[in-house]
Amino acid sequence: MSDDSEKSQLTDGGWIAWFCSLEDHHFFCEVDEEFIRDSFNLYGLKPKFSHYEEALEMILQPDCPDEEDMQNEKFLRIYQDASDLYGLIHARFILTPRGLAIMREKYLSGRFGTCPRVLCERQNVLPLGLSEDLRTSRVKVYCPKCEEIYIPKRKCIDVDGAYFGCSFPHILLSAYTDLTVQPTTSVYIPKIYGFKIYKKKGSKFYQQPEHLTQMSYYGPEQLRKMKIGVERGKIENGNMSEENRPSKIEEEKITKKNKQFAK
Repeated sequence: MSDDSEKSQLTDGGWIAWFCSLEDHHFFCEVDEEFIRDSFNLYGLKPKFSHYEEALEMILQPDCPDEEDMQNEKFLRIYQDASDLYGLIHARFILTPRGLAIMREKYLSGRFGTCPRVLCERQNVLPLGLSEDLRTSRVKVYCPKCEEIYIPKRKCIDVDGAYFGCSFPHILLSAYTDLTVQPTTSVYIPKIYGFKIYKKKGSKFYQQPEHLTQMSYYGPEQLRKMKIGVERGKIENGNMSEENRPSKIEEEKITKKNKQFAK
């Protein structure tokens, strides 16, 4: 293969196609440029970014970055904003009829993976965020069969849950009733040598917990606890759970924010 053909492979498709083709970005769909160019669809996003105009321009570039760009410090700062901006635009786009149709095809083809729960028999899952705010939690997956959420098999360390939002799976399943899955009726019963265990599930002495915590997203109290954990230096000490650990770029931003609060 010639150098010219290799170069064309790197630049064909533009920034959006390049970004969606990156490793662990298989959950993303390519947002239509017409959707991005419509200012109505971007309402309220500008105040969230310090390099909004540059980030938007980067997203709409017809060429993808080259190796020289990826080593440029200024470019990388704008790239981080461009990634987050595209993610928030993506969260809005996938709720439109066209976005839902694209994500439906990805769901049916198993692009989002399958449920890790054995009794769900490899039911396809959908991406889900536990917060609409950036840098709160990584993307998770939702199983329509057991109606539980899990960490993706490939952890997608730089994919924020806000890039999909808290409602996407439920809107998709409501829009396409043919995708409706009957809830699982299979329950695992723990036994020792074939005998049920006292006070465990399946035992006649088993009692359901009286107070179950219902959760659909990270509420104010959970966010407060997470921030306290960061302030106590859990990231530096390696005590934060892998599920909630931010990426290196996110850690740097959290550290900068903590310093600003300290002032």
